[in-house]
Amino acid sequence: MPDIDKEALRREVDAALGHNRAAGQAQQGPQRFVPGPGTTIKHVIGVVSGKGGVGKSLVTGALAVSLSRTGRKVGILDADITGPSVPRMFGMGGRHARAVNERIVPLVSKGGIKVMSTNLVLENETDPVLWRGPMLMGALRQFFEDTDWGEIDYLLVDMPPGTGDVALTVFQSLPVEGIVIVSSPQDLVQMVVGKALNMAAMMDVPVVGLVENMSWLSCPHCGGRVEPFGPSRLAETAEHIGIAALDELPIDPALAAACDAGTFEKALPEGFVAKAIDQILAHEELEG
Repeated sequence: MPDIDKEALRREVDAALGHNRAAGQAQQGPQRFVPGPGTTIKHVIGVVSGKGGVGKSLVTGALAVSLSRTGRKVGILDADITGPSVPRMFGMGGRHARAVNERIVPLVSKGGIKVMSTNLVLENETDPVLWRGPMLMGALRQFFEDTDWGEIDYLLVDMPPGTGDVALTVFQSLPVEGIVIVSSPQDLVQMVVGKALNMAAMMDVPVVGLVENMSWLSCPHCGGRVEPFGPSRLAETAEHIGIAALDELPIDPALAAACDAGTFEKALPEGFVAKAIDQILAHEELEG
């Protein structure tokens, strides 16, 4: 990426975000967001968790890379406004989105995945985001409406943990056609997953299924399966709440290191989230 005037970039992006206009609109109540001219988004899938620390962004990235490997055109909208992590996973740490003709140009990964995130419009990725509710809602609107996504088969929305204002806005204002819930094998999992499930039901958003992260790891000595957080609760929880049990994902130190190094896209093993991808594509086939 050529050298750019960071101050000019910040002014351009700030203008593109239209903070004052967006904040006023956010105060008017929920509105349906509409992609801007030249943008076509076929499917919007949310990735949610009832609490933080379960690897939701990793699952979002895995879904994006896996869909991209099938030939679909994929984008990630990082809706975790105050705690974004997607850009660094894809090697975009320290880079900035550009604003051209009041349209935000997302960054594109080496594999062709388009990414829009708060970290891409901050002067420094370590700067805190001290925005109140209306500002957060306005930024989310601009990330969806005023970003030049082009033609996208799947836009994956990496949601913030929990059921707060941003999650509510995503459900109310974006054309989300399904969500993937991410959990971990801990005692509180059914209660936490239940919160996300109930919010989806209230917003009339279908649930694709449940992915359990950090289910197991391979013993470095014998190669056997070790369950550091206890036995998997995926099947039990999915059956209890009546949704599809998808993938049990391992703790993979090499993949975690790849996230930090920005090489996640290359390091992701084939078939990592195979059941989730099958479920998503099955819905696409039914529509077709």
